[in-house]
Amino acid sequence: MDFATSQTAFADALLHADRPVPGGIINARGKPDAARFAVYRNNVFVGLTKALAQRFPVTERLVGREFFVAMARAYAQDHKPSSPLIMEYGDDFPDFITGFGPARSLAYLPDVARLEAAWTDAYHAADSAPLDLAALKAVAPEMLSNLRLVPHPSAHLIQSRFPVGSIWSAHQEEMVSPVSDWGGQAVLVVRPEISVKVHVLPPQDAVFAASLFNAATLGEAAEAAFTAARGFDFGTALVGLAGLGAFSTLQHCKGNSK
Repeated sequence: MDFATSQTAFADALLHADRPVPGGIINARGKPDAARFAVYRNNVFVGLTKALAQRFPVTERLVGREFFVAMARAYAQDHKPSSPLIMEYGDDFPDFITGFGPARSLAYLPDVARLEAAWTDAYHAADSAPLDLAALKAVAPEMLSNLRLVPHPSAHLIQSRFPVGSIWSAHQEEMVSPVSDWGGQAVLVVRPEISVKVHVLPPQDAVFAASLFNAATLGEAAEAAFTAARGFDFGTALVGLAGLGAFSTLQHCKGNSK
């Protein structure tokens, strides 16, 4: 067995208790040392579970420690770390939760986890100055429709049919207040300066924000927003998003992008 194959077999055995003890793990009598390897395997699971708990504290709080550990161990079995940076572990944990049978009754849980994953990504994103509102004001009105706004490197938009921003916010306190309005929310997670900020956007601005994050021009985004929400106000939404630090630069597109 070559070195790469033996490494793969070793990692596979670490995460699956039904796999045989890898070659070379032997006791003083030269026999496979299952007990010693089991201790090592458990330490690996403890480390990965701890990494997930640190990244998804609200998710853990919602389901309880025992449930979370079981869910995290199930995830870790088939999801090896893909990066030496442990803070990146769990990027697809929210998608795993979606298909995790015991959590199926908590339909909002995957989106809460997506918000938490976005928070970590924003925290570790590259530093960049947010778009200066003066740059927007300097654009001639007739040029606005063909303008594209580039999202800030730390910016993430979470769209959910549940009030995930309110759920997350309530769990930042020791005493959790109940969420009264269970309507859907669009949540902007961004770190324009030192601290990561979580903003629940006005409902009428959700389609506008989503369009801009999907590289639509201002004209295209405004058209979609006016169609979706009668109360949409272009100027208020644009200044509001820019003021939150959602964007970093402007791109001038030639002619009509349609």
